[in-house]
This record gives sequence, C-alpha cells and structure tokens, in this order.
Amino acid sequence: MVLKKKKEIQVDAFLLDQQQLEKLQRFSKAQEQNLASLLLHCAQLSNGIQQIQCIKQIMPLISKMDQNSACDPMVKACLDILGETYFALGVKNPLKKVLASSLNGLPEQFMTLAIQSFVSCLKEELKTTDIYLYRKVLDNLASCMEDFSLGRASIKNLFEEVLQFLQKSLLDIQEENRQNHGNRIVQTQLMHDLLIAIKVSMMLVQKLQENIQGNLWRHESFVWQSMCSLLKSSTNFLMDETLLQTVQTTSGLAVILFTKAMYEPVEELPSLVSDLLLGSMKHTGVPAWFVSSCGILCTGELPDSVLLFLCHGALAMLEWKNGSMGENGEKLLLDIVSVLLSLSSELKESSMATSLSRIFAIWTSSALAALVSGSPDLKVKLNGNSDIIGKLLEYIYTHWEHPLDAVRHQTKLIFKNLLQIHRTTITGSNEKSDPFFAKLIKHLLSLEWHVKGKYASLGCLVECVGTENILQLDKTIPVQILDVMNDQSLAPYASDLLETMFTNHKTHFTLSFQETTWINQWHDIWVSPLLVILCEGNHDQTTYIIDYYLPKLLKCSPDSLSYMIRILQASADANLGSRSTRGALGALMACLRTARAHGHLELSNIMSNGLVSTECIKQGLVHQHNQVCIDALGLLCETHRSTEIVSMEEMQLIQFFITYNLNSQSPSVRQQICSLLRKLFCRIQESSQVLYKLQQNKTNQELLENSTEKHPLGILQQYKDFMSSVCDRLFEALFPGSSHPTRFSALSILGSIAEIFYVPKGQAQVFQLNQEINSARVQTLIQCFASTFEEVKVLAFGLLMKLRDVAFNLQDSEDLDLLFQAAMDLSTSTKPYDCVTASYLLNFLVHHKELHHICLGKWVEHNPQMDESTSVSTVEKNTLTVIKLLLVNVEEEIFQAKKSLLQAAASFPMYGRVHCITGALQQLPLNNLTLIAEWKEMVARLILMSYKLSAVVSPVVQSSSPEGLIPMDSDSESTGRLQMILHEIQPQDTNDYFMQAKTLKEHCKVESEKLADHRPLENICTEMRGKERQTCDVTAQMVLVCCWRSMKEVSLLLGTLCKLLPSQAAPEPSGGLITVEQVKNIGEYFKHHLLQSRHRGAFELAYAGFVQLTGMLSRCNNESLHKMPEQWLSSVLEEIKSCDPSSTLCATRRSAGIPFYIQALLASEPKKSKTDLLKMTMEELMSLAAPANESSSVIPQVHALNILRALFRDTHLGENIMPYVADGIQAAILGFMSPVWAVRNSSTLLFSALITRIFGVKRGKDENSKKNRMTGREFFSRFPSLYPFLLKQLEVVTNTLNSEAEELKIHPSLFLLLLILGRLYPSPMDGTYSALSMAPFVPFIIRCGHSPVYRSREMSGRALVPFVMVNEVPRTVQSLLEGLPDSTSPCIRQNNIHGTLLQLVC
Repeated sequence: MVLKKKKEIQVDAFLLDQQQLEKLQRFSKAQEQNLASLLLHCAQLSNGIQQIQCIKQIMPLISKMDQNSACDPMVKACLDILGETYFALGVKNPLKKVLASSLNGLPEQFMTLAIQSFVSCLKEELKTTDIYLYRKVLDNLASCMEDFSLGRASIKNLFEEVLQFLQKSLLDIQEENRQNHGNRIVQTQLMHDLLIAIKVSMMLVQKLQENIQGNLWRHESFVWQSMCSLLKSSTNFLMDETLLQTVQTTSGLAVILFTKAMYEPVEELPSLVSDLLLGSMKHTGVPAWFVSSCGILCTGELPDSVLLFLCHGALAMLEWKNGSMGENGEKLLLDIVSVLLSLSSELKESSMATSLSRIFAIWTSSALAALVSGSPDLKVKLNGNSDIIGKLLEYIYTHWEHPLDAVRHQTKLIFKNLLQIHRTTITGSNEKSDPFFAKLIKHLLSLEWHVKGKYASLGCLVECVGTENILQLDKTIPVQILDVMNDQSLAPYASDLLETMFTNHKTHFTLSFQETTWINQWHDIWVSPLLVILCEGNHDQTTYIIDYYLPKLLKCSPDSLSYMIRILQASADANLGSRSTRGALGALMACLRTARAHGHLELSNIMSNGLVSTECIKQGLVHQHNQVCIDALGLLCETHRSTEIVSMEEMQLIQFFITYNLNSQSPSVRQQICSLLRKLFCRIQESSQVLYKLQQNKTNQELLENSTEKHPLGILQQYKDFMSSVCDRLFEALFPGSSHPTRFSALSILGSIAEIFYVPKGQAQVFQLNQEINSARVQTLIQCFASTFEEVKVLAFGLLMKLRDVAFNLQDSEDLDLLFQAAMDLSTSTKPYDCVTASYLLNFLVHHKELHHICLGKWVEHNPQMDESTSVSTVEKNTLTVIKLLLVNVEEEIFQAKKSLLQAAASFPMYGRVHCITGALQQLPLNNLTLIAEWKEMVARLILMSYKLSAVVSPVVQSSSPEGLIPMDSDSESTGRLQMILHEIQPQDTNDYFMQAKTLKEHCKVESEKLADHRPLENICTEMRGKERQTCDVTAQMVLVCCWRSMKEVSLLLGTLCKLLPSQAAPEPSGGLITVEQVKNIGEYFKHHLLQSRHRGAFELAYAGFVQLTGMLSRCNNESLHKMPEQWLSSVLEEIKSCDPSSTLCATRRSAGIPFYIQALLASEPKKSKTDLLKMTMEELMSLAAPANESSSVIPQVHALNILRALFRDTHLGENIMPYVADGIQAAILGFMSPVWAVRNSSTLLFSALITRIFGVKRGKDENSKKNRMTGREFFSRFPSLYPFLLKQLEVVTNTLNSEAEELKIHPSLFLLLLILGRLYPSPMDGTYSALSMAPFVPFIIRCGHSPVYRSREMSGRALVPFVMVNEVPRTVQSLLEGLPDSTSPCIRQNNIHGTLLQLVC
C-alpha cells in the first residue's frame, strides 16, 4: 500500500531587535563560543528548524559553566533576552516549547537569576491594556503553567498581579463584547479570547492551589476578593445565552471549580451542588459570599442549558474516586443523572443534544469510579435491573440511530459503561449466566439487522459474555451479518461486530484448547461462509465484504489465507464466474489482492510456488465481471511496501491489462483503474530512487544481490522501457474520434505519470514524460479541448499545463495564431460547449511568453508600460490583454443586442465571451497582482459591462413565461411575426394569478389581429438576416438559452469579482481591486435578479454567484458590508409579509428565486455561531406558514411554505434546522387543508421534504422497507410536540370518517397522517420508562381502517403496528376480531371488514 509522505513542519524564526543584538555582540567572543555568541548566531539564522537545533545547545553550554558564572553580567543579559524571546514567540510556534523544555534543565545556581528575568518580562506583559492584545498575554500565562517550571515559578512570584489581570481581562472582554453587539466577526474573536481567559483562570486555581489555600481564609484578603470576582464573572457567563456554547460550558466547569476551592467544609459541597441542580436551595446555611457571587443560581428556575453545564462541571471537577465525598457524593451522583434524564426530553437542538450525550458518558465513567468504593446501597441503585439503568437504556435505544455521529458514538460509550457498571455490581457472580445480560442479548437478537445500534451493542456484550455464548443461541449469526453487508450504510457496523466476534472466539479457542485442532471449526464458522458469498454473492455485497471484512479477518488470522487459496484454487477452473458473479477465480483474486496489500504474502513467492499462475492472473485481468478485473489489477499494483521492486512479469501483465481495459464504460471502474495505476507508478518512482542509491553506494551491492537478480541499472532500464511503452499506448488511444471512456482513462493516467515523475533539481529520475512529447502529441492533447465532455477538457488542460514548456517550444507562431483565432471564434459560437473549449484554449495560451507579440498585437493596442515592468508575470500581462480584447468584443455585441436580441441569439450570443473572462480571472493569483491600476480599471469596466448585459437579457428571464417569449424587436421586417408569436404564448402566471389573468398590451392585440388574416400560424420561427444577410431561424428556445446563459455567466463573473475585496477592508481599500461601493451595488444586483427572475436556470446560477458574495461579506470586517445580509434578509421577509399588490415577487414557480435568495443569506452565517439569522428567519416563516384568515391573502403563506421546503432540503444548514422540523410538519399538515390549491400544492412539497429530512433519503423501491423508518419511541422522543398534534389531528380525521351520512367524504390530512405513522415501527427494546404512551393512538388508527379508500385502509394497517406493545398484541387482536360483524348483522360494511382484516394481518 502506498503511503503518503508527511509534510514538512514549518517553523517561523524569531528575530531580535537592534538593542538586543548590540547587547549580545558586546558580550560575545570571537575566539571561543560562549552563551552570548551562541544566542547571537541563533538570532542571525533565518530558518526556524535551524534555530531549534541551536537552542538545544544552550543547556549543554550552561551546564559547563562554574558556580561563579551566575554573577556574570553576560549570563544575566542572555537570560533577559531568552525571557523576552519566550514571551514574544507565538503559542503555536514549536520554538516556544523547545525553549521551555531546554530551560527546564537549567542548573540550580542560575534559577534565581532566570526567575528574576522572567518575572521582569511577565510584569511587562501584565501591563497590557489593549483588549485585543489580551489573548497574547493569556496564551503566555497558559504556556508558563504547562510543564514549565521557570514559568510557574514566575507566576507564583506575581500571583496577585496575575489574578488581578485575569479578573480585569474577564470584565473588559465582556464589556467590549457587549459594545460590539451585531458585529459577528469581532464578537466571535472576543468570545474565543474570553474562553481562553476562563481556562487560564481555572488553570491558575488548579496548578497553584497552594497559593490560594494559603491566602484564601482571610476573607478580607486580595486573593479572596479576586476569587469572588472570578466566581461572579463565571456565573454571569454561564447564564448569558448570547455567548458561544463552549464559553458557557467552560463557565460551568469554572463555577464548580472555584466553589470547590473556596467552600468549607468540603463534605457539604455535594449537598450544595445537589440543591443548585434540584432548585431546592435555601439561603439559610449558605455562605454570604456564595449568595453574593452566585445569587442568580440560587433564585428561580434555572434554564435547561445552565443545568446541563452545571452537571458537567460537577462531574468533571469533583473527585468521584475512593468515596471521598461519602453519602452526599453518592446522592449527588444520583441527582445528576435524574436531572440529565429530565433534560433529555427537553434539549433537542443539535449542539445541546451532543453535549448531553457526552455528559451522560462522563456520568457513567464517574459512576464506575464511585462504585469501586461505593456503598452497597449505591450498588443496588445502579444494578442493571434498577430504574436508573432502565431509563439510561431507554435513552440509548432512542439515540443509537441519531443523525449526529457524535451522539451515536457517545451512545455506544454509554452502553459499554453501563455493562461495566452492572458487572461491578455483581462482582463474584457468573457473568455469562447473569439474567440481565441474557435479557439484553435476547432483546438485541430479536431486533431487525437494519438497526445500526444493534451492532455496537452486541459488540459490547460479546466482550462481556463471549462469542461462544451468543452462538449457542443462534449459530447462523455470522451468515446473517454477512447477508446484511450488501448495504454500504450497514457494512462498517457489521464488519466491526464480526471482527469483535471472531477475535473473541479465537481467543476463547486458544485458551480452551492446547492444540490447533480448533482452527477447522473456526474456519467453518467465519471463513467458509465468506468464501461462498465471494463466489456467488451480488456485486455490492462482495465489494463491501472485501473492503470491510476480509482485511480484518486476515489481520486476525493470517494463516487462514492458505486455507482460502486451497479451497478457491480447487474450483477456480470450473467456476470462472459470470458478468454478475465473481466465481472462484474472482474470489481468489480478491483474497490475494487484500493479502498482498496488507503484507500477508509476496506475489513472487506464490507465483514461483505454483499457487497462482500467470495465466490465472491474465484470466482475471480480462474477466467479464468488472470487479474481478480491478482485483486482478490491484493484486499487481498494491503492495504493503511502497519501495518494492516491480518485476518484469508484473510489467508485462500491466501492459496486457491496458490493452483491453482503457474503454471501460463504468465511471467507477475507470476511477479505480487510474487510482491503482497511480499506486504502481509511485512504486516505480520510489523503488527507482532506492535503486539509484544502491547503485551509488557500492558497499551495499550485496544487499541488492540478495533482493534482486539483476543489476540496478538493468532494472532501471526496464522501468524506463515500460513507462515509455505505456505512454505510447495511451497517446495512441487519443486518436480523433476515440470514445469518451478511452480519452478519460488515457488522460487521467498520463496526468498521474506527469505528476509522479516530476523532476526536482539535483535528483535523478527514471522516466520523464517531457522526453516522450512531440508536436503531434501536443496537437492531440489540444484537440481534446474539442470534446463535448468537460472532464476531458479539464484533464487535457491539466496535462498541458504540466508540459507547457515543451508544448510551446513545439508550436510555431503560425500554429499559435491559428489557435488564438479559433479560441476567439469559438467564444461567440451558438453551441454552449464551444465557449468552454474557447476558455480552456485561452487559459492555455496566456502562459506563452510571446503571445502578445504573435497574436494580441493584431487585436489590441500595444501598452509599452507593460514591457517596461519586468516584475509583471507573463500570465498576468497576457490575461489582462485577453480580457481587454474579450471585453471590447462583448461591449460591441451588447450594443448590437440592444437593437436586436434575436440577431444576437442567432449570430453572437454574448455569454461565451463572459465565460472566457471568468475562466481567465479564476486561474489568476488574485492576491498577488502587479498591475493594480490597470486591474482596477478593468474590474470597473467588467462590472459596468455585466450590468449592461443583464439589462438586455433580463426582460426575457424575468418574464412570467420565459420559456416561450421572444421580445419586441426594432427590426420592422420581423415585427409582424413577433406579434403573432406573442399572441400565441400569452403569459398567464404572474403575481396577479390569484385575481385575474394578465393580458398583452392593447397595441399588441391590434397588431396581431391585423396579421391574423394574411400570416399563417403554423410556423412560429422568426426569419432573420444576419450580418452576411444569410437567412437563419430563431426560435424562442434559442433566445431563452442566450438570455439565461448570459445571466448565468454574469452572476458567476460578479461572484468571482467579489472575491477581490480584501478581508481587512478599510472604507476605501487601497490594496483591493474592488471598492466597498461596488460590492454593495453587486449585492443589490443579485438581490434584484434573484427576486425577479422566473427562469430556474437564471436564478439557480445567480444563487451560485450570490453565495460567493455573502460568504465574503460574512468574513469582512467592514461593518456596513458585514451587516448587509441581515438587512437584506429582514427586508425580503418584510416584503413577503406585507403582501403589497405592487410587489414583483413571483408567487408561482415555487416562489422562483426567493428561496434561493434566503438560502444564500443564511449560508453566510458561520455554522458554529448562535445562528441568530436562522432562528429569526424560521420563526418568521413559521408564523407566515400557519393557516391565514379567510380575508387575508394566501400569497405570504405560499412563499413561506416554498422557502421552508428549500431550507429543509438545504444540506448546508445540517442539524441546525432539525429543531424546526416539528413545526414544519404541523404547517404542512394544516396547509394541506387549505381551500386554495396553491397552498395545498406547496404544503405537499414541504411535507415531502420533511419526510426525507426525518427518515433519510429513500434508497430502494420497497415502500415497506425498514431502512427509512424509526421506532415510535425514537420519533416522539426527537419531536415531542408532534405527539399531541398528531393525536388531535387523528381524532379530527376519524370523526369525519364516522359520519354515516357522508361516508365518502375523505379528510385532506388523512393520507399525510397515516404516511407518517406508517413510517414508524415497533421495537422489542421499547420499555416502560418513556413518558409518552402509544396507547391513545390505537383506537383512532383502528377507525382509520374503516375508510372507503383502499390505500387508506392499507396504510392504517401498517400504521397500527408500532403503537401496539408486544404484551398488548393478544388483547388488540382479540379486540379487532370482536369488532368484526356477525353474519346476522343487518348492515355489513365490506370496507370495514377489509380494513380490520388488514390490521390483523399487519
């Protein structure tokens, strides 16, 4: 396996000022090295790594000094400079840690002097008054206390000053944060500074406890007052919900830590914390200092988040081992878990849910520690059969399939700890026969295998009771798990469980049996089923087993490989496999490949031993099953050592493979081929370097003779010949007309070769692609630009860039001129993919040094200033000139398009030129330009051009029916035909949709009536005459394509230009190419077009450019720019809410660009922030989405529903959107009952998006599949507000169904309710600890089975299942049977009977 090389560590060197250098020069001696000369030499080095080596020499030099040297002024001066250097270095600079490590070894006689120097430096640091420089001081304080004796001693000497600084910094940062409210960038920086300040305060209390304890009990002392101040500040931070969650969490830790340090007697501290958590604090008996500092915690009910963080603080900061807190500690432990369990039903926001799961895991670890020396009563209360453990198991079952990885991981840890807790409580009993474990195993095995939590839980149980005990219950478990591995989402979980089981089983056999006779039994259980599936299993299953399971099996038992080869070899000839199955041959290739990649075999050994023949591998390389070919190739390419010599046989087999497999039709297979060949080329390159070294070092010749038969130069020549023949074959495959798969494969492989065999200076290289290039091959690569597949263009461009020096030398000026002319012609082609070709051609040509003289001089006026400036790069000069040329052309074309847009669409669509401009800008180093003045002028012209082009084409894309619109033309010849077309495609879906249909202007009607008599209507094409008077037909589609693509390119160009604004923007940044005012105008442009465009192609791509702009605004320090997204968001929400008749917002087409506009604004908000914009938006939208009064307009409701749908589908919002899902479901179901069709339609779309968001993307066709479902307990635990809502709606629905007079009246929301309830399923793990009972739903769902609609009856049968507890099944079945009518009943309803029978069957 080829491993990536580690990146070199970058270390910033330190610099000394002139005064320090002069001091060192004064003490340094030229004739001998002393401390001053060493430091002087170190300071003069510019490389940080070299400075590290130099610093490491300081201590050996000091240790050689005698006792009297401590009085030497040179030593004092050097120690002063070392102190100043230490405090000047950044906290992340490795030099700081190296310096601290070296000074830790300072001899005793120099310590006093060194402490004086460091104290002096630290005093200067503590005088800092600039709030924005506090972070540096805080970092230095933290560094001093981390494994640095000299730093800690300095802080001890200045303990009160440090405490005062920390107290002041907390208050100052808090006040500064308050004053910068609304400026998210500054606030985020300040909150991180505040977090560090709290952490440093905690570190000070923990590391220097003796200083505190010595001064603390004098209540009037400065230390005591400072500690009270720190405690009060921490309490305020804990209660402040506007701060980052990490700040609040750390404040919770600090409150408990500071209280612990100050509270006396310590034995009563657990009782104090218990009272805080339970809200039962009584002021009597509580110290006055605690009430004055933490009074806010003692009065009233604490918010859930504060309770959570206090629980965390108690668990992390109190000592749970050795029973040091006694009975009060045990009570506190139980109180904490009861509080956490109550919070689990309240805290649903993703970050809080993650914190809660982590704190539960910490609690289980603390409980384990407490149990070791705990009382018998505690052991009873934490036994597996206790209420507490039962409720924790309920939490686990509810969260083990949570969408957040962190929650799932913590859930597994909680379960593992709970098992350990139970084992601790039953010490001395037989664990394997314990009823608690037996019950858990039984319940887990009864679960469906699609439940991901089952795998991790079973794995934990295996470690407790052993694999043997589980296999005694069901021997087919290994086969069942292997059968599940055709689903990629389950394969990792299944393979982990199998690994745990077979490893445990092997350990059991090894300990139980002296001889190795058990291996056959082990093979029968774990290896034989694997081989059967590899031979006959489907593609996905075998692939995932090979990727996830096989490497783990071979790692556990490498000797099993020979058993596999023997079994598969015996049937390889007879079972060659087919297009759908691997057969024994394919299974053999897979096993060999995996074994070689993980270092379990040498290919040369098995080939020489006759275990596998060359013909066998050849059969694999051309097998009809794609994956067998890949495995055979992988066997040749993947090795455990990246320097293993590639044998001649392997090279011949690779050539054989390339001949037949370049044109694979499967994209995944092509990717794998390229990846594997890349690994082979890396092997050749790295092994060749080893061979070069062996050749140079003659003394190592014996080593080579032992490892290879040939001389190194002979192997290197073989490598060169092989690579040359591979390149020949690949270039031959790029002939004109070759297929896309062939081109893709060949170009990808050539790109890898060019990258891997790059020639660094002073290093021999076995092969150079440059030497294989000639003019014909350059022409071949350039012709690849003409491919209609952009990925081929990308690969060809990348390869030409790597070979550009050779490529340009092989091109004469005439060829270059022709290429440039072709690029300019293609940039204005009516075929959209031609402009992409033009862009890549131009991007290639701008790297040519002589391009300006050969081509551009004919087109653009020469600028002598560019030639004078030698510092300007070729690419920058050429790009500027090319963009200028393209801009001149597009400006002329825009002028012509204003006269006739039809002629522009037919002859010179403008989007191609703009695409080329954007492409040229994107490959420029925009932050490192030289011609600033020229670029500023160019950017201004580009922005102006964008506005002009948009003004020409926007009437089409903003039309209410852009798909059929041809605009008015000034050409009198075609006016009549245009009027006829306009009459035919009369638009009907404007904002007046809900009131009246829009009509054309009166003069249009008159014109069309005049033409109706003498113009046929069959042909709706418009005849036009181009510049050369050639007749051409222009359809509405051509005009629309020209217009929406132009809008697309303008949006992407403006988005690219916005990136030119520096992040540290002044009111008018001199260094930036774009001004603040221009950025604001671009923002207004995007706002206008996103809210006005009707054509999806136009507003989708305007969104792409707008996201670039909003992302830049969110990172910008300019306050007016930074606040723009918030202002725009408030403005558009207000416009939606106002329902102004003059509003131009589009109410049809799913609100057109409005959802995209709001998505882009919300995407600018940092994910780790408080997401205030998202909260404000969702609250506003939820209120608008609620059913409106009959008198009010429904347009705001339609907009709100459409926007909510887009936001729930947006993956960028991630789990931040989940707290609003329940409200969204309610809005969708209530909206479905609206009398207005538009509201019902939008509600349906929103409901569909929410079902996907809740249950996941549907992967299969099976409607009844349990993959996209969850248990009823889990559903209502995650969305508790839906419980009463769905119950109430179900009651309303069933009341409608029970109406005898109107049996056929179906309630609109019946289908939606049953669709949700039908996605739930019962779980054997459902216990009795949940506050939500499923029973109230049952009678309503049973009544839904009486619906006259067959589909409703079927869904009600499926929906009933999750709501009936296992122990209630017999009674429910009996009740259903009793509800069936007798044969003598006067009125028998067949629908009722059918519905009841369906519910019985389900």
